[in-house]
Amino acid sequence: MTRHVRALCILAVLGLAACDEQMPVEGLPESIDAQLRRQFNQWGVVPIGDLGQQDPRLVALGQALMFDKILSGNRDISCATCHDPAQHAGDGLALAVGTGGTGSGPARTLGAGRSFVPRNAPTLLNSAIGMPYVFWDGRLGRFGPPLADVVLPVNSGSLLVSQAMLPVLNRREMRGEKGDVDVFGNPNELAQFEDTQSAAIWQGVMQRLVAVPGYVTMFKAAFPSVPVSSLRFQDAALAIATFQMDALMKTGSPFDRYLARDNAALSPAAKRGAVLFFGEARCSSCHNGPFLGGRDFANTGIPQLGPGVGQGAPLDKGRGELVDNQFYQFAFRVPPLRNVELTAPYFHNGSFATLEAVVKHYNDVPTSLQTFDPATLPANVRDSYHGDAATINAVLASLDGRVRQPLHLTDTQRADLVEFLKSLTDPAARDLSGIMPASVPSGLPVR
Repeated sequence: MTRHVRALCILAVLGLAACDEQMPVEGLPESIDAQLRRQFNQWGVVPIGDLGQQDPRLVALGQALMFDKILSGNRDISCATCHDPAQHAGDGLALAVGTGGTGSGPARTLGAGRSFVPRNAPTLLNSAIGMPYVFWDGRLGRFGPPLADVVLPVNSGSLLVSQAMLPVLNRREMRGEKGDVDVFGNPNELAQFEDTQSAAIWQGVMQRLVAVPGYVTMFKAAFPSVPVSSLRFQDAALAIATFQMDALMKTGSPFDRYLARDNAALSPAAKRGAVLFFGEARCSSCHNGPFLGGRDFANTGIPQLGPGVGQGAPLDKGRGELVDNQFYQFAFRVPPLRNVELTAPYFHNGSFATLEAVVKHYNDVPTSLQTFDPATLPANVRDSYHGDAATINAVLASLDGRVRQPLHLTDTQRADLVEFLKSLTDPAARDLSGIMPASVPSGLPVR
């Protein structure tokens, strides 16, 4: 074979490799793009499906309800207070501040006699579509245990609808305490119910809504076949969920473009980080599927802080606090990572403020927990850090096997991982100010 013919053969082979990256050519190294697409197949990483067009009447009603403080017992907090557009549908706090608080975002402060919500408010960006569980402990899920003292309507629909029904029941988040008065000095009638009376609380919220002419008009438009007297809070929750699907699904990131086979969509550093993410760094053992997470629970050695939950207080045992889930001590839902760059602070209690800190934690989880510096926490939660040896040992005792061993990543590798995580950001998610209405039917202030 002449030199010229050999050259043509080599060029032909290279051309074939470029046309079909998933077909490795014997004798040639696998390209980084081919390697990534093979890893995507292994971990079920596929494009997020199109949700289709949402009913604009439901969207309009859901937008008003999302931002209206009338849903809270004291008329002082809305869903959007803790899922603030200015904070990318979170609140930017380590631990959420519910009813009685003042201000917004990271500047929000506790009211007199109030205490922090035990966990932070996770972002609603790409929140629950197609997920088997929601909330940090997965207490609401298609396959999870029943909720204590709460009976959700059997036809409530998707998890996103059911999720919207629960915060109005929670005293610390939205409902308030017995004896509370609202912002007008009137008794908080929603707080008088016992915690087991979920149906009565939902009915009380609906009585507020249908007493507002503007809401009657909007409900009639969204549910034209349902008499006003037959409306239920699950109808309001359906509208809220529809608005969230319309306004908060953001799937235009560089990573989405890469999944659509635009090889130039990711930078070389992001590609190197992706190879680590799906390979040596073992991130994909938890963060997989279309949303890169949301389908599993893990104890990843997160420092304990806050007032605690349930029988475990002042500790928060996460899913281990639920009935018949003691196996999951200190385990929390693995969050989906789409748009994760925008949703600091991280983990269920906001104990890490940056992606760099998160990646460093995962590089050696036992050491990170044992050497955690509470000075890195916001001042208002620093005193609630539980750094005693007994607590640390208890967390380590049930540490997930996937994070027990150090990764030994270099500084450059950790930086590449961060670049990959940033590639999951849809530019349209950076500014959500356009989803906020100028006013709501109740007349209460939106901000």
